[in-house]
Amino acid sequence: MRPYIPKPTFAFCHSLLASRLLPSAASPTAPLLSIQALLVTAGLLPRHPDLALLALNSLLHALSRRAARPAHPRLALRLLRLMLSPTTPPALPAPDHLSFPFALSAAAALDAAPSSSAAAGTGPGPQLHALLVRNALFPADHYVTTALLQLYSPRPDLARRVFDELPRREAIHYDLLIGSYARAGAPAEGLSVFRTMLDDDGVAPDAVVLTTAVAACAQAGALDLGAWVHRYVERAAPGLLADAFLGSALIGMYAKCGCLEEAVRVFDGMPERNAYVWATMVGALAVHGMAAEAVACLERMAREDGVRPDGVAVLGALSACAHAGVVEEGLRLLGEMRPRYGVVPGHEHYSCAVDMLCRVGRLEDAVGLVETMPMAPLASVWGSVLAGCRSHGNVELAEVAARELERLGGSADEGVYVQLSNIYLDANRKDDARRVRKLIGGRGIKKLPAYSALEVDGEVSSFVADDQAHPRRFEIWEVLRLLADQMAQKPNEEESVELICVLAGM
Repeated sequence: MRPYIPKPTFAFCHSLLASRLLPSAASPTAPLLSIQALLVTAGLLPRHPDLALLALNSLLHALSRRAARPAHPRLALRLLRLMLSPTTPPALPAPDHLSFPFALSAAAALDAAPSSSAAAGTGPGPQLHALLVRNALFPADHYVTTALLQLYSPRPDLARRVFDELPRREAIHYDLLIGSYARAGAPAEGLSVFRTMLDDDGVAPDAVVLTTAVAACAQAGALDLGAWVHRYVERAAPGLLADAFLGSALIGMYAKCGCLEEAVRVFDGMPERNAYVWATMVGALAVHGMAAEAVACLERMAREDGVRPDGVAVLGALSACAHAGVVEEGLRLLGEMRPRYGVVPGHEHYSCAVDMLCRVGRLEDAVGLVETMPMAPLASVWGSVLAGCRSHGNVELAEVAARELERLGGSADEGVYVQLSNIYLDANRKDDARRVRKLIGGRGIKKLPAYSALEVDGEVSSFVADDQAHPRRFEIWEVLRLLADQMAQKPNEEESVELICVLAGM
């Protein structure tokens, strides 16, 4: 029987390791203190190697995250190398199947660091992957395979290779791969994995993977598949509809796909609605410009479910006011946030209010609000001002906004200069427009094109502005021409119905 060590003694051992090792993380190149000596001092080596391994794994877990200090993940990998290296007695315990997932998390944290410059395949992650294969921990161990999928989640192609090698796939593996595709802007591929999960592999999805799949449907505009997932849950696992995250995902999916009535039906059918669910419903109403209903939700939350509005819910209501153009209601809401709801306005709330004012041409009021913000305005605020200046032809304020964006680092975005150039062109200041265009070419500034996606007859189609490669571009252009003609003619009700029939036939 293993000798008993009291919990306070073990806690002392862990704190001793942490207090002596964590300070050295400030300098990743500094020599590690003798871990063997610390473990011997703590009474764990050589008598209790299992407890020594538990202490080291706990320390690996703490070091694997970048929350406390950016250098900690690097120190975690150094600690793992020390556990793998042959040393003079008393030797450190060898890492087990729990040690490596923590090390993989550390490798993922290093890869995600802004200063990371390692090329694909050369960082610590692939090296650990090879070590795990050599030691038969991959693909045999569940914790290791899950950690590997998390490591490669920013690269769906690599995550798919790991996934394809798994002899036994579980719901979490599908969730990670579907999410990897969705975050990479390829939700259709993620949904294909979801179909395979149900149709070919016969794995029952849990609430987490269903939530990820529904979110991918919303991103891809795949209403039919999202509704099918909803019906699947109602038929196979109706209890999951009480899950706040799954319910919120369904509400958001229906709202983004234009089915607000279905979103409301899901919302009304949930037995328990927390602040997260209410904020999602407010956001759904905001997408459809229903400002009065969105603001009313802030009162309904407390009255119906005893939930106090948080910053996210109030932001959704402000966004609804911006979309609907009810500026005074939005400004009143901004002013009442703290006294009425106990929510301190954040930068995102001020940014939304500035955007609301700019949409209706109250540019001077928008700049006045910027000047009264209790925090420094970020690029989102001045970006709204610049866009408002383009819509309402204010050159002077546009130049101010462009200078502020450049000061904040926005000069790396071609969109700022394109906006300013177009404002100059609209004001017939062609020389200034040419000067700005030369800046774009001279600095090598690039802007990634935005794209839209929607589902047509079960097939997800994406397109960008002025798309010359879309296979149905001629049909798209014809629909746009019809819409432009109808808007120019201000058609009566009968003509509007005829246009809708034409579009539906396509």
